[in-house]
Amino acid sequence: MSDDESAFEDAKRALRRRLRTQRAARGADAPERSASLTANLQRLTESLGARTISAYLSLPDEPDTRAFLRWADGAGIRVLLPVIRPDGLLDWAQHDGTETVEATLGVPQPTTEALPPTVLDEVDLMLIPATAAGRDGSRLGGGRGFFDKTIAAMAECPPVYAVVHDDELFDSVPHAAYDQPVDGVVTPSGIHTTSRS
Repeated sequence: MSDDESAFEDAKRALRRRLRTQRAARGADAPERSASLTANLQRLTESLGARTISAYLSLPDEPDTRAFLRWADGAGIRVLLPVIRPDGLLDWAQHDGTETVEATLGVPQPTTEALPPTVLDEVDLMLIPATAAGRDGSRLGGGRGFFDKTIAAMAECPPVYAVVHDDELFDSVPHAAYDQPVDGVVTPSGIHTTSRS
């Protein structure tokens, strides 16, 4: 790794560490933030006419996705959630309201039957987690590259929106060539289309 690449990775790690500390201090989403985020995710889903989406089960300090998942279920929208494979890639499983915490990484996962990555070909919208995102389409993930690898492997990708807290949306965040850009960002305060779109 060159000095420039090393400095770049250090910048990503430093920002990720700072934002994780902020999230820990903030704690679980306040009900009003959760309600606002849910309304924006609903609006985005409806505006795209999405009938099948991929999403994720949020961690306690992430913006809360569970109220939105309940709404999607009630609206008859098919939701696919990620399942971490031993090789570091993602399979998917249909959301049915049940979940378990995966022991290795502490990531909540569905308990339904795992489906192969090709099931994403049926998805109209992807909602993905992020530590931070930029208005230019850049995204700082959790550092393991699960979603970057998934998006990079797709022949045709539907609109991809990162979900973050309002103070985690910047003009740009540090990103490398392998970091996949997003089409938009959803926060409690609104839906932000990126300049990439």
